[in-house]
Amino acid sequence: MPTIDCDPDDAADRLRAAGVDIEPGNIPHEAWRAERDGAVAVAYDDKVVVQGADPGRLTTLLQEGGGRAHVYFDGASRGNPGPAAVGWVIVTSDGIAADGNARIGETTNNDAEYQALIRALEAARDYGLDEVDIRGDSELIVKQVRGEWNTNEPTLRERRVRVRELLTGFDRWSLEHVPREINSHADELANEALDE
Repeated sequence: MPTIDCDPDDAADRLRAAGVDIEPGNIPHEAWRAERDGAVAVAYDDKVVVQGADPGRLTTLLQEGGGRAHVYFDGASRGNPGPAAVGWVIVTSDGIAADGNARIGETTNNDAEYQALIRALEAARDYGLDEVDIRGDSELIVKQVRGEWNTNEPTLRERRVRVRELLTGFDRWSLEHVPREINSHADELANEALDE
């Protein structure tokens, strides 16, 4: 059960900014309570205690300075082009802090991969992370973003520019190609969105 030493009012502001509802405490010495995806934060005079099955859903939002996380992304397209979807996962030292997926219409697999990376970086930015270690199973995207391969297709070139803009918002980042099995959760999320 993580305990975060902080000002409860500042912590409440950070949670509200991330779209989390703050409710009054259940007993007199609780300043407030908040819940998100099975994690519950309870504020006291100078600390917030987070409990539940997945405390990372709230601890990342509560920690000042944002911290560091691993970010995984994957895009999927059935047909090339065809119906497409994205999946992404943010993992901190407390476990999965956030994940998401969405259908994105019809596009190519490479465009879906870029869109997944963009959504993952936007989520990491919204969580206020300072450092991200990004992992994906698309060698093309990784090498294009790192500048090792050219990006000739106009849509992909625009997506690459957006990725690079988002990366400038972090104090430190790395981007590595990993095998699909290491990226399995993001892959499953993208395919789940396609199956819905």
